[in-house]
Amino acid sequence: MNDHSDDAPLLPGLKPVLELLASEPQRVDLVLCKKGLRGPEAREVQNLCRRNGVRFSLVEAAALDRLCRGARQGRDAVAHQGVVARLAVTGFCGLEELLAAVADAPLPLLLALDQVQDPGNVGTLCRTLYALGGAGLLLPRHNSAYLGPGARRAAAGALEHLPVAQVTNLARALDSADEAGLTIYGAGGAEGPNSLDAFTDRMRLPAVLVLGNEDKGLRPGVAKRCAHMLRIPLARSFDSLNVAQAGAVLLGLAAAHSRGPVV
Repeated sequence: MNDHSDDAPLLPGLKPVLELLASEPQRVDLVLCKKGLRGPEAREVQNLCRRNGVRFSLVEAAALDRLCRGARQGRDAVAHQGVVARLAVTGFCGLEELLAAVADAPLPLLLALDQVQDPGNVGTLCRTLYALGGAGLLLPRHNSAYLGPGARRAAAGALEHLPVAQVTNLARALDSADEAGLTIYGAGGAEGPNSLDAFTDRMRLPAVLVLGNEDKGLRPGVAKRCAHMLRIPLARSFDSLNVAQAGAVLLGLAAAHSRGPVV
């Protein structure tokens, strides 16, 4: 779990989790199942997770006990029956809705994060994106930071207003963005000789800016969808900028370029 805050909303109990997965799976961020849990209902929980693209993990019973005790549900922890769901804090929209929002945004740019896993980085990026007028955020359903209390604190209110879509396959979502007329830019991947200087090469909007994982950068299948790779030329020999810092620079440049040349 990427956000360990006790404030993360939890739903304990086999039957409640099963009912929510059947009726509103988009409200479930992660399901934790006790190792060795048997029975048709336990199997159905995992089947519904697979069918709806909801992450689930097998954990020891003691871990579930600790979660329920820390969830502020009174003096006695609610019986979890071997299953606990972590609920999505942020409401998500569909990909089509997100793409439709681009045309009306002050800055017609979507930010896509390829397995960026630090909630503070994601929240900081959302704060910058929203402040500059960006259209919304696109995340893969798996291996992304939990948009829980840590991300919300860093976002300083932006997550309450910014459209966010989660998709099972980020590469295919970028194909849809390309078909909708958005130019796909990538950063955080391999910077070849044909990569663009972010300071001098203007982004062609509307666009999607894809930022890669903090350590591994962009996955090959995602990088292949990027029409252009961007690089930030550093004036001094330096290790690198982290994803939130690099994203802030690139979003600021996109906003500046969208407003025309400075006189």
